[in-house]
Amino acid sequence: MDTQVADTLLGSLIDGRYRIRGRVARGGMATVYTATDERLERTVAVKIIHPTQAPEARARMAGFVERFTDEAKTIARLTHPNVVAVYDQGTHAGLPYLVMEYVRGRTLRDVLAERRRLNPDEALAIAEQMLAAIAAAHRAGLVHRDVKPENVLVAEAPTGGTGNLVDSVVKVADFGLARAVEASAEENGNQLMATVAYVAPELVTDGHADPRTDVYSAGIVLFEMLTGRVPYDGDRPVDVAWQHVDRDVPPPSTLVPSLPKVLDDLVGRATRRDPGARPTDAGALLAEVQVARDGLGNAHTAVLRQVSDENPMAQPTMVVAAVRPAERPAWARLPEGGGQRPHRRRSADSDPGSGLAGLRTRIMGSPRGRLAVAAAAVVLGLVAALGGWWFGVGRYTVAPQLVSLTKAEAEARAARGGFTLKYADPRYDEKVPKDSVLGQNPGSAARILKGGTITLTLSLGPEQLPVPDVVGKDFELAQAELTDAKLVVVKGSARYDDELPAGVVMATDPKVGTVVKPGTKVTVVLSKGRAPVTVPNLVGKNLNDARGILAQLGLTPVESYKDSDKPKDEILGQSPADGTGVEKGAQVKLEISKGPPQVIVPRVIDLPCDQAKQVLESQGFPANIQVNPAGVARFQNPGENTPVPPGTQVTVTCL
Repeated sequence: MDTQVADTLLGSLIDGRYRIRGRVARGGMATVYTATDERLERTVAVKIIHPTQAPEARARMAGFVERFTDEAKTIARLTHPNVVAVYDQGTHAGLPYLVMEYVRGRTLRDVLAERRRLNPDEALAIAEQMLAAIAAAHRAGLVHRDVKPENVLVAEAPTGGTGNLVDSVVKVADFGLARAVEASAEENGNQLMATVAYVAPELVTDGHADPRTDVYSAGIVLFEMLTGRVPYDGDRPVDVAWQHVDRDVPPPSTLVPSLPKVLDDLVGRATRRDPGARPTDAGALLAEVQVARDGLGNAHTAVLRQVSDENPMAQPTMVVAAVRPAERPAWARLPEGGGQRPHRRRSADSDPGSGLAGLRTRIMGSPRGRLAVAAAAVVLGLVAALGGWWFGVGRYTVAPQLVSLTKAEAEARAARGGFTLKYADPRYDEKVPKDSVLGQNPGSAARILKGGTITLTLSLGPEQLPVPDVVGKDFELAQAELTDAKLVVVKGSARYDDELPAGVVMATDPKVGTVVKPGTKVTVVLSKGRAPVTVPNLVGKNLNDARGILAQLGLTPVESYKDSDKPKDEILGQSPADGTGVEKGAQVKLEISKGPPQVIVPRVIDLPCDQAKQVLESQGFPANIQVNPAGVARFQNPGENTPVPPGTQVTVTCL
């Protein structure tokens, strides 16, 4: 069963003045209500920010309300027939609200949902009034930041006409509201607050917004009015946003072939990916829209399907007809477009011989007077022509091509043209060498005042950075540090380590300090902590004893022998050293003594026992004399010429 929650604001009185009558619309940022201003007895619109749009902390909430209030004061100073007027602002239950002009009509989104797309006259008429409102904001130092059909209101014309949208009143809402919410969002994560279908590339890449950002969004709105769709779509908002960065907006005529080229050029100029190649603000784009709209009156083409009664299956026939642009109502004429100045009516009984009329008669009645008037007209015409040429064309030139030049080459070329250079923050680029020009504003071939300033963006070359030292850090901390350095983290196999606890980085590949490009994969080797088996001290022990100890611990001896003065089979060294942690089954290398080098036992048989003892002891053999010490040596053990270890005892039997 569906449950509808009642709106507690309906019927309530805000600030003791505004009685909420009904809910008009609910959007992602705020809810709009109709209300009665009981003080002035008029219908107004009240927009209240959702609780979810206000920061949770009271300190942040106070900052949001302060920004919202400042924006409301700025918007309230905008007085323009195409801007939704702001009458009042305040807070209700801790939530900011605006009191605005109530416009009886529909949003442009509703119109497009019903009509799908508009004819060129209607689209340009709506764009003209929309841009007039945005231009007024730009002159006041405001950037809308969220130009879209939902923020464009199309009201019924004062004349009551409803059929042709050319006669409708267009008003733009939400000036500055996006800026206040966006500033609050930046404190909570720097989220993109623009609508992705209309977002300018520079808002996606670096979050920068200026009047050219609104120009781009207005160009997308014009594209949608002409074609019935936005240029890009995708499964995720981020995919749509990056298409604005990576792709050019297609000409509207690729979707609606009957559209004239002047509209393709107009949309193309407004939606250039490089902000420097767009009109500088909404006023500049407005002038181009007015020129395009006036030019469309020369010849429109319409395709009419002519079906005869006799052959209802006949093919459609192209009929070309001259269609005059709809005359702008007097209330809708814009200051930029000018208008006819009303003529002062002359009294029927005025005397042609008196005042200005009489002076004109006297001057034009004389040949010399007529010649003077003609000369003055020629001079004034020349002055006007020269002034118009100078202010419209003469003081401008085209910006030189500086992109891809080195800094020195760009400075030399700019100096030859008399231009001044400024430098924006440099950027890394994989293809453009260091200190070469990545971009310029205004772009090459764009109009610029003679001797004007060109802003250059230089390349820092391919971005390279050393692998950060993350050895000894926990994996989570090391991963965050490597990711911040624009490197890709890959977990390698873990190893036991006697010094580092489990989960700590032991090593990286490439090694710490190696210079790499962003996006390089860095493999981190983690410690498993101390191994479960500790290697015992075996040095000095007999080989058989060492074998037994290792067998009890589940370790495998690997034996090697070497000459030594130590006794045979004594352990001289080991690897790993004692105290080292290893796994069961690990190998322990043992160095084993071969014993001292052997010596040859001399012959003492047939020597007197005293002499035999002296010979043996002089060569390091202890002598053991048996039976008759005063006799002659008859037997010896070990025998003569037997190799034995040094110090071996020789037993001599004397008889």
